[in-house]
Amino acid sequence: MRGGVKTILMLFAIGALIVAVARQGGALTGLEESDLASLVYKIAFLIVVGAAVMRIFRDRMGEAVQAALLWVIVGLVLVAGYAYRFDLKDAGNRMMLELVPGRAVARGHTVEIARTSGGEFQIATEVNGAKVAMILDTGASSVMLTRDAAIAAGLPVEMLRYSVNIETANGRTQAAPATIDRIAIGGIVERSVPALIAQPGQLKESLLGMSFLSRLQSWEVRGDHVVMRAEP
Repeated sequence: MRGGVKTILMLFAIGALIVAVARQGGALTGLEESDLASLVYKIAFLIVVGAAVMRIFRDRMGEAVQAALLWVIVGLVLVAGYAYRFDLKDAGNRMMLELVPGRAVARGHTVEIARTSGGEFQIATEVNGAKVAMILDTGASSVMLTRDAAIAAGLPVEMLRYSVNIETANGRTQAAPATIDRIAIGGIVERSVPALIAQPGQLKESLLGMSFLSRLQSWEVRGDHVVMRAEP
């Protein structure tokens, strides 16, 4: 009983002290009335909890201190995690960038992709909603799809006319012109992108060429990373 009376008296004393200081020096404390009330409530709550813990562990003070320290550490970790949640997310994205080459790490209108161990930029794209892996090829004037990729993207391969002359590693051949409704890389999306479709067996992997890259605000290779920025 005496402990409860002491706690109540302590609460009133601290609350009165805070109110007096805040109202006397408002410019110094910078507290509005609502902030002041919130502060008094929180301090009172902490005192009540502290008093309860002290009563429970009055014969085991060492355990009480350890428990208090544990909860303080947990609270600090939670607060720090919340305060730096965006930095932690960015750190996670950077880790995935290095661990999974080809995966586009997006930050707003910018994406970044790491080079593979083979020395190429193999980029995970979505073509008309279908997942298509492409090789970045700045020497290609157009996006070029393999026949399988074109089929996956829903392009009408049966109606194609292979009428465009192109140079490949295997020599001169012909490809079919087409228009891709939508190409997405991370947060970058381009629509109505001119493309070429290779004849069966003429191309092993699809190429991400200049008909896509030229639409970007900018793109550049920084060491083992390629950075693309879309128009805002």
